[in-house]
Amino acid sequence: MTGTAPPEGSPVEDWATDFDHTTSAWAADATDIWDDLRERCPVAHSDRFGGTWLPTRHEDISAIAHDTEHFTSQGVIVAPFKPVGLAPVGYAPPITSDPPFHEFARRILLPAFSPKAVAPLEESTRAFCASLMDQVVAAGPLVDASVDYAEHIPVRVIAQMLGVPESDGDRFRGFIHRILEKPGQVAPPEDEGTLINYLEHIIEEHREDPRDDLIGYLLDYRVDGEPLAPEHIDGTIALTLLAGIDTTWSAIGASLWHLARHPDDRRRLIEEPELMTFAVEEFLRFYAPVTMARMVSSEVEIGGCPMAVDDWVLLPFPAANRDPEAFEAADEFVIDRERNRHAAFGLGIHRCLGSNLARMELRVAIEEWLARVPDFELADPDAVRWSSGQVRGPRELPVRIVGG
Repeated sequence: MTGTAPPEGSPVEDWATDFDHTTSAWAADATDIWDDLRERCPVAHSDRFGGTWLPTRHEDISAIAHDTEHFTSQGVIVAPFKPVGLAPVGYAPPITSDPPFHEFARRILLPAFSPKAVAPLEESTRAFCASLMDQVVAAGPLVDASVDYAEHIPVRVIAQMLGVPESDGDRFRGFIHRILEKPGQVAPPEDEGTLINYLEHIIEEHREDPRDDLIGYLLDYRVDGEPLAPEHIDGTIALTLLAGIDTTWSAIGASLWHLARHPDDRRRLIEEPELMTFAVEEFLRFYAPVTMARMVSSEVEIGGCPMAVDDWVLLPFPAANRDPEAFEAADEFVIDRERNRHAAFGLGIHRCLGSNLARMELRVAIEEWLARVPDFELADPDAVRWSSGQVRGPRELPVRIVGG
């Protein structure tokens, strides 16, 4: 299916035949868009970005995520320019890697994100959240739960893991905006404005001053006595920096947005803390932030739609999580849902390596917020702003602390 893409910036008239996931309309109404498409056009198509498909049923999304024969991961962020000739390594291994290289690249990172490696980070994460809550409470009663709280937590955790300055948080958020929210946007002219130049700087610092962190681990890693390729190291650090921050920031913000609007769920979590394990999984299912992408590597048909080589395919895992064919009461948030095999961390070989870390940050962030602010509400529902692109979460979340 080919056609002429609408002019850049033009409004979408029908999401089934012309969608743009980088617009504010998508950011505001994505869940309604997925539900509508699932009913009338479960595999939508757009000519934007050189041709892009959008499946919305769990069955189709899962089939694509597990199919490494017809779909390549060398491009996971839909953008105006399609990567070519990068398989099987890709530009950010292992998430952009295809078999057989993928297994090798993933195995390198497994020790750094294991439960054993994550557990020691909880104490410092909790202490940091508590310090942020001191500032939130002092600044109240009107605060921004995203700007003043959620966005800072994964910045600190990932900076600590990588061994980079937490004070570079504004730079990280700039990279996220240009690469994930508005793909293809040109970086500022200064050298430090690009992620590539930033990586060169911090890697050189680590070479000159070796230290015990994830960057040091990657620099020291040897395969048959040989170091990892520089582009492998660069890509893996970039992946950790971008994916490790934006996804968790979005999940924390969306969870607080929910709790601000649902006092009964808030009350249950406070009175029945044993529900937190189930609640975290339901927050992840209902507000899954990540939509991944693939490129068609050989002609294939999904949901009755023939896909051509080099077409983009979005994989909206949040839409899969709301498919009534896959989940009972899929459109309801059930805080004590026990059977919850959600796709928030992806499906197939690329299931998120950082799931243990993300769960810990989300749980601790909610626990520390509720311990200090058990009663709060949206200050202005119309002022909540959600991010566009392939990671969705509230970027502005004004709330009012009640009582205190």
